[in-house]
Amino acid sequence: MSRHIAVPGATGRTGRFVLAELRRRGLTPIPCDRTTDLDVALRRADAVINCAGPFAATAEPVIAAAVRAGIPYLDVTAEIEVVTDTFARHAGAAVPIVPAVAFYGGLGDLLATAALGGARGAEEIVVAYALSSWRPTAGTRATGAVSARRRGGRRVVYEGGRLDYRDGAAPRTTYEFTTGVRPVVGEFTMADSATIPTHVDVARIGTYMTSNAVDDLRADDPSGPVAVDASGRSAQTFHVEVVARTGGVARRATAAGRDIYAVTAPLVVEAAVRILAGEGAAAGVASAGARFDPADFLGALDPHALAFGPAETV
Repeated sequence: MSRHIAVPGATGRTGRFVLAELRRRGLTPIPCDRTTDLDVALRRADAVINCAGPFAATAEPVIAAAVRAGIPYLDVTAEIEVVTDTFARHAGAAVPIVPAVAFYGGLGDLLATAALGGARGAEEIVVAYALSSWRPTAGTRATGAVSARRRGGRRVVYEGGRLDYRDGAAPRTTYEFTTGVRPVVGEFTMADSATIPTHVDVARIGTYMTSNAVDDLRADDPSGPVAVDASGRSAQTFHVEVVARTGGVARRATAAGRDIYAVTAPLVVEAAVRILAGEGAAAGVASAGARFDPADFLGALDPHALAFGPAETV
């Protein structure tokens, strides 16, 4: 019998990819929009994947509905403040809650956990993103604006074992990826800097994003991603490297693929499938990296969606 998964935000770009991935995996989606009565929809659901941003407005009501229905909640938020709020508010929830199971948040968290190789702490973790381009969706722009207002325009960094805020422009430098040296913007903090510390004892998380992607993100171009194949994926490519350093030893795990919005779908659907099968299904809030064996999880994904480079000492 097919499992039913409710998907708020089903009409957005990421939501459409999630619907397609659910069907590909033999699951039955229940598409939801902003007019849907969640309590009615979730009565028929075995889990809910929230794709409706800005998550500052949707996460709490959808979590509440999931708790009332007694079903797991997952989302794809990249909003750092929403992730921290979710962990703070729902540690004792009666159902599994997994925020940020997406390109930003879940992927970096899983890669960091893989790089640690079973260790529970690191002196430093570095997350570096190389994007060929970044034509953000309207949803990305809207959620970014919400987060910027919440921060008063300040930047977020993870230093001294906590998230902190800084004024001024982020530093520009270069980073040596395995694929070559690229110009990057430092202190480009994303949701993995909120998920990783929930289960890893780390003093500092350094973050880098290729400069071209940051410039694209800030450009006055509302056109968004352009589909280049029947699946709806864009031509954008990504390469992510995470390095964990402890006691003079550095270990690195990598991932690569195409379209940061499209790759979110196999990540969050894989997490939902595993939780429904009983793996990583503990009640309360916990990240993907805390719930699953990262190498097994990432290695199980279709390599056409995500190519995982297992951890190695560097």
